[in-house]
Amino acid sequence: MPVPALSRRVRLGASVVATLVAGTAVFGIGQATAEHSVPRTDKEIPNLTQVQDKIKSYYGDTVTADGEHYASPDSNYARQVHGIEAKARAYLSTKLARQRPAADPAGTEHAKPAKPAIVLDMDDTTLLTYNYELQVGFHFTPESQDKYLANTDMDPVFGMNRLVNWARDKGAEVFFLTGRKEAQREWSVRNLKNVGYDVPLDRTHVYLRDKENPPAYLPCGATCSTIEFKSGTRKHIESLGYDIVANFGDQYSDLRGGAADRTFKLPNPMYYLP
Repeated sequence: MPVPALSRRVRLGASVVATLVAGTAVFGIGQATAEHSVPRTDKEIPNLTQVQDKIKSYYGDTVTADGEHYASPDSNYARQVHGIEAKARAYLSTKLARQRPAADPAGTEHAKPAKPAIVLDMDDTTLLTYNYELQVGFHFTPESQDKYLANTDMDPVFGMNRLVNWARDKGAEVFFLTGRKEAQREWSVRNLKNVGYDVPLDRTHVYLRDKENPPAYLPCGATCSTIEFKSGTRKHIESLGYDIVANFGDQYSDLRGGAADRTFKLPNPMYYLP
């Protein structure tokens, strides 16, 4: 999910402040965008420290003896996530009980059934970046992210590992689709495995962004936007004979572009990715 350039990953001082200013953020079809009017006075701008305090309170900020920050399982964030997971589980219980025929362009009578699949983003959808964000003061850099991922496992987003493993047991193939760079694959797979994602984590199930050697199925190549990269990869997955019954992400750019029967948006007030 994170991308190498700060201009692409709009941080707290830009997107969060913008979306919290009444009347300045633009919402379309339930989606917050980065477009906003120029504040006329300082009164239209929330205090940045107070915004950070609200975020910490929402996550139930817990500080350990060594100064590390973690989200609380009793936080409002965790409660909101569990509510979304409950809706997803109810939906998948019905959806995974049946399969639909795969697209059959040849027009034959015996099309093979498409295998149901779910696609999930990584950061703040399956792995929680809260500790990293507090370490860097909500100031993402590629260097700090590399250092963190190489040495530290992020906690799972509350309950998502159980939901993913359950869906796999019910017959869904599980794919991870992240904007993390290809060089971070080993760290990412290690983290998913260590925090309880008991599903296949090979290259055919975990898709990362490879700008040096972009896959042929992405016409936009190394210049893909987040939406183009993710929707194009989902279409590729479906071309392999899967029906993506659910797509999970914490950014609207994780979810737009089609190639999924239903989307589930996880909460994330820490940053915005167009």
